[in-house]
Amino acid sequence: MKLVLTEEEQFLKDTAKNFADERCPVTHFRSLRDNNDPILWDKNIWSEMTKLGWPGILIPEEYGGSNFGVTGIGVILNECGKTLTPSPLFATGVLGAYSISNFGNEKQKQKYLPKIVNGELTTALAVDESSHHNPSETQMIAKKDGSDFIINGKKTFVVDGSSADLIILLARTSGNKGDITGLTLFLIDGTSAEMERIKLDMADSRNYANINFNNLKVSSSNVLGDMETGGEIVEDILDIGRIAMASEMLGNSEAAFEATLNYLKQRKQFGVLIGSFQALQHRAAEMFCEIELTKSSVMAAMKAADEGSNDLQRLSSLAKTIAGETLHLVSNEAVQMHGGIGVTDEYDVGFFLKRSRVAEQIFGSAKYHTERYANLSGF
Repeated sequence: MKLVLTEEEQFLKDTAKNFADERCPVTHFRSLRDNNDPILWDKNIWSEMTKLGWPGILIPEEYGGSNFGVTGIGVILNECGKTLTPSPLFATGVLGAYSISNFGNEKQKQKYLPKIVNGELTTALAVDESSHHNPSETQMIAKKDGSDFIINGKKTFVVDGSSADLIILLARTSGNKGDITGLTLFLIDGTSAEMERIKLDMADSRNYANINFNNLKVSSSNVLGDMETGGEIVEDILDIGRIAMASEMLGNSEAAFEATLNYLKQRKQFGVLIGSFQALQHRAAEMFCEIELTKSSVMAAMKAADEGSNDLQRLSSLAKTIAGETLHLVSNEAVQMHGGIGVTDEYDVGFFLKRSRVAEQIFGSAKYHTERYANLSGF
């Protein structure tokens, strides 16, 4: 496994960097937050991303995509993470595109994939039901009713859940809480009257929602994959999502670190630049080393996904753990080294700290993935 980008992947990364810097600087994110935008992403920016082909990176060519792989979408999210670019790319271009491309039947692929590629359809993956990530703890019931299912229950902390056109829902069709078996994935129309969305006002100003389902009737034709294989399928989807989120978090860390370095080179105390203080140099060096380690971990996970490695699950958990711990460290240090102004809204570094605290919890915290990595390693 070569932990380097191909020429095409580097070109894609450069394109994403130029786009994020020119069209979506942090000031764009700030304006959406300040204006209380209802979906917290810009439809015009999403349309431009669509023209660049980004929603179709993981979608096969026969449905209009480019099938460029996890590394391709990962480097885009990495650059978007540096400017906190708000968009449905993670929930739709990663989770939705991968789910339907790999586990949908032909009818579902033809119905949804071209719409994702064209930017006409956004998706959200609804898995968790409490404040702690654990798919096997699913209690939401999908009760068989002839050729249909009746779904009741609640999903929490759904990324892009307040605006998605299509909900990919994990529900229990048999078994008990704690069983990874007996779970099934469903494709749910976002306009369903029996579905109530409750938008969440999170610290990082991203689009999240809790979703309640009250006697929602869904056809068996809306089952994604085979019945009662949802536990296995969703872990595959989540691993790709974790890798993509780790890449975005790496971008967050890199941007916060760069802003801190620039501040150390400009701010003076006692008539000298604070960057000349050895204690701060040591702390900056530690951040640099952790970021470089994270780059290797994320790259290994992305390449493993594209190569179909048997070690994908472990590398996914490793990348998510290290990316979370690094972003936690770097965002903390960025605020600390900026001093009092670091916690004010005037400077951007506070945004990265807020994003860190929320992103760490998406699809499993460092603690969750450390335990998962140990279990997968036979401990």
